[in-house]
Amino acid sequence: MTENPRPTLKTIAQMTGLAVPTVSRALSGAKDIGEHTRDRVQKIAQEIGYVPNRAGLRLRTGRNYVISLLLSPEVEVMNFTARLINGAASALRNTQYHLTITPSFADEDPMRALRHVVETNAADAVIFNQTLPQDPRVQYLMERNFPFATHGRTEWSDQHAYYDYDNAVFARLALRHLAAKGRRSIGIVAPPPCIFYGREMITAATDEAKAQGVELHVFQTVTSEDPVQKVEASMATKMQQGRRFDGMIFGSANSCMAGVSGLEQAGLRIGEDVDVFSKESANFLQRFRPPIHSVQEDALTAGAFLARAAIAQIEQPEKPLMQQVEIPQER
Repeated sequence: MTENPRPTLKTIAQMTGLAVPTVSRALSGAKDIGEHTRDRVQKIAQEIGYVPNRAGLRLRTGRNYVISLLLSPEVEVMNFTARLINGAASALRNTQYHLTITPSFADEDPMRALRHVVETNAADAVIFNQTLPQDPRVQYLMERNFPFATHGRTEWSDQHAYYDYDNAVFARLALRHLAAKGRRSIGIVAPPPCIFYGREMITAATDEAKAQGVELHVFQTVTSEDPVQKVEASMATKMQQGRRFDGMIFGSANSCMAGVSGLEQAGLRIGEDVDVFSKESANFLQRFRPPIHSVQEDALTAGAFLARAAIAQIEQPEKPLMQQVEIPQER
């Protein structure tokens, strides 16, 4: 039995009576093609199972219409990363672009995965997070004029596209909230200080603690990016050794859940012996422990913005870079 041939642009052109270049532009969402024509072409392409040939696309256009998201494959309890991916994928829906995930392992040189994508032309643009103040990935991409967008800022933020969460505002909100509740000895499990947003959070928290006249202890042996088992054990050990806090700040939902477990193992009651302030993306923490106070970090919006920012650099490199900072709002 003879298999049906793979649908091509020519197949769609024959079915619609349109020229092949018109079909190609309609599938890519070109704005100079009428909306009715675009919808008709895209509907037929979906019905017949048309899948673009990436090698052919690169030969014709110099692009493969792929955006690569570089992420650590480590599992997250609250899965901020899943929401970031969802946002990016949703923004690419009904476009010619596809999203691929490129793993960047924590125990490997982060440049390895990035160089593979760039040097093999595996994608037209990349998105990545966990930015350093002077991030070698950013420097590498700017030197090569390769389109990219970062979740997080750097010291060169004026030169690249990014979406960021204002962690300085988060830290100040947290300190003010806990101080207003009468808490005077506050601990913070923050992101690693080598990461841009970790430095930003710790600096702002330190300054605000002085302004509020409260004691602040920055945990040195554990961060909000560490595995939950490590955070839980570190918190329980610290409390059991006699170091007590009446307020705690956590830089992620994962670390908050683990830290609260450690606090409770040490016999502390959340909302009575210690008040807890955290950020999260899934509106879950108050269901986990109602007394926890949290502010929102919108990972869906971040992912969608970064995908659009990457496309803008590919298609309109002469336009201003897309840049946005999310300002946390206390609920």
